Amino acid sequence: MNLMQILFYFMAFIAVASALMVASGKNLVRSIFMFFITLFALAGLYVLALADFVAITQIVIYLGGILVLILFAFMLSGKETLNFIREQKSQFISANKVLALLLAGLFFVALVIMIIKTDANNLAWVKQSIANNNVIVPNAVMTDNIGINLMTTYLLPFEVISILLLMALVGAAHLSRREGRAS
Repeated sequence: MNLMQILFYFMAFIAVASALMVASGKNLVRSIFMFFITLFALAGLYVLALADFVAITQIVIYLGGILVLILFAFMLSGKETLNFIREQKSQFISANKVLALLLAGLFFVALVIMIIKTDANNLAWVKQSIANNNVIVPNAVMTDNIGINLMTTYLLPFEVISILLLMALVGAAHLSRREGRAS
């Protein structure tokens, strides 16, 4: 076993263990901080998969933006809401959770069957990429390539998505302002 495999299994263990602690945690603050560790471990897995741009995006957007937003939402939520969450029964298996657990189990079984039956080295698109020499090498600079493609070939879709996100931001601000006056 080489160093890359050891790092992969270490990061995967941290990601899965912290995600399980987020899902099963009773303390909301600890769950938020464990979610931070989960996202950071995922960024480490992206780095090991030579997806440096995705790792940087993971850190900047999810760790820097969304997690801070979750922390602010927690800090600004009222005591009544937090007390209601704390008082709820936290049984792992109950009648209203059986369907969700069954669906999660079926998804897990399908995922395991897919992993067992798939031979990644003999997929047609992998063979075609290797034949065309269209593979990612560890010394390739992917961030430069993504930036050049984003500002040349995919400029129109990039601008359309940015306008769509701006419209969503303005709409969310309008809805939150309107609800604030009604109270």
